[in-house]
Amino acid sequence: MSTPESSRFVRLRVELVLEIDDEDAVTGAALRRIADDDDMPAAERVHAESVVTEDTAEALAYLVDPFGLVDEVPGVELQQASWSSEQIDYDPDSPEWDLGEDDDEESYDEGYDEVAEDDDEEERGDGDARGVGRAG
Repeated sequence: MSTPESSRFVRLRVELVLEIDDEDAVTGAALRRIADDDDMPAAERVHAESVVTEDTAEALAYLVDPFGLVDEVPGVELQQASWSSEQIDYDPDSPEWDLGEDDDEESYDEGYDEVAEDDDEEERGDGDARGVGRAG
């Protein structure tokens, strides 16, 4: 990465599978985060509250902060981020869940495209002025 012809930009991919033991706790935390967001317009707040109340995966998306992952890493600045959440059927013994295997680049990119700053609110779900979106 130190050669002049190398790009200074790096795409870091992280995939997590989480088990939700307490849906009410996740939903409650998301509702608190929404209530604490003083910059969120009232109409967006009503929509966000409705979405996180109806879908625990969406509530979780409100609580995940990719900026927090790299915020303290010296020498890097996050340019764009996107993330999504969805409820899935999970079988840890199934070969399709082997996270150690390299995924086919084309199939891995599906659903993990970067979110540009000018994407509309509906596509992004919620987000902030830095062009970050959550979609579920």
